[in-house]
Amino acid sequence: MSQSELYVSLDIGSSSVKVLIGEMANKSLHVIGVGNVKSNGIKKGAIVDIDATVQSIKKAVDQAERMIGKSIHEVVLGIPANKMMLQPVKGVVAVNSENREITDDDMDRVLEAAQVMSIPPERELVNIIPEQYIVDHLDEIKDPRGMIGIRLEMDGTMVTTSKTILHNVLRCVERAGLQIRDIYPQPLAAGYYALTEDEKNHGTACIDIGGGSTSIAIFQDGHLTASTVIPVGGDHVTKDLSIVLKTPTDQAEKIKLEYGHAFYDNASEDELFEVPVIGSDTKEQYSQKYISEIIGVRLEELFELILDEFYRLGVQDLPGGVVLTGGMAKLEGLPELARNILQTRVRLFTPEYIGVREPQYTTSVGLIQYAYMDDVFYGRIGSGAALGNPQKVEQEPKPQKQRQQKQPKEEGEGVVTKAKKMFDRFFE
Repeated sequence: MSQSELYVSLDIGSSSVKVLIGEMANKSLHVIGVGNVKSNGIKKGAIVDIDATVQSIKKAVDQAERMIGKSIHEVVLGIPANKMMLQPVKGVVAVNSENREITDDDMDRVLEAAQVMSIPPERELVNIIPEQYIVDHLDEIKDPRGMIGIRLEMDGTMVTTSKTILHNVLRCVERAGLQIRDIYPQPLAAGYYALTEDEKNHGTACIDIGGGSTSIAIFQDGHLTASTVIPVGGDHVTKDLSIVLKTPTDQAEKIKLEYGHAFYDNASEDELFEVPVIGSDTKEQYSQKYISEIIGVRLEELFELILDEFYRLGVQDLPGGVVLTGGMAKLEGLPELARNILQTRVRLFTPEYIGVREPQYTTSVGLIQYAYMDDVFYGRIGSGAALGNPQKVEQEPKPQKQRQQKQPKEEGEGVVTKAKKMFDRFFE
């Protein structure tokens, strides 16, 4: 497939809001725009201030737009793992066509059949992830289109989240002047991108350590089987340093990034640096070894909490080990500390694309990669309108018109995107 497609991902995190513009062609990504700003109005992965979050999104979008000279209309949105639930679902339909060949229409209907499951009123469907298709009791089929059969079944996973959390995120995106192309859970996108096929099949945990929270995604037999969130992240380490060293928070963050070390045994005693003291003109001198002890205590607690979550989720063995990513993952010594406490293989994952070679961009890149994979499977390539011309303010009414024209086409083409249904239902 030589046709290229533009995607824009929006990753709303506790410490930063990231917007990534990427061009996908032949499964290859070329990053052409990046926006990354400090997030305001978000605590522990949940939105606590709508206006502040909207401003953060707008700033990140503006940064990315300036890099390419075009305005952003449509985004692939990542939903945080807070309050997210996974449950197995099954859809069963009779094949419609006279010659019994399975078509896109049958794929649509079996997906809709899987949604008849009742959802509690306080929860909202995000999407359904197909795991396998079954044609006349022949299972483990990835794509049944073109096959001949009478009965089509689909085993999948239904992803639901808190209606309040989802409504608030959608409200922020709408008020930032953006349309939603697709919605995916952040742990699903990050794990899909960060893990190898063998790791997904054997059983591996993808641990994304962010600023305000840490998300855990368990993959087994090629699929996301469990996900949870721990409300502890890099911001807690910064706060500990600020309190113990009696220094401003921004200085504590700088010290953590420049001199921090997670594994006390490997930290240097000779590397000294000066730290300004709050309410004083003096500076104190500390070694990397000293702050490593402060950092290590908090991170040991985090990994102990991760072990507790493994036990709660019934994860007894991880043949594929653990993959660390997220903003805190680049802290020196973190893999060694994780190996010491989790007692399993640990590796660090960092995206390899120019401009985003930091673990904090894993989810942003993963959202684009996953959306592209989904669009290729359902034949939706070429239907996006992610970018427009410069002068975003003048163009704001245009995306809605494009959207109204585009929707009937998509409904006839493949699986109807759950994000668009939700967006229309909430805000029209």
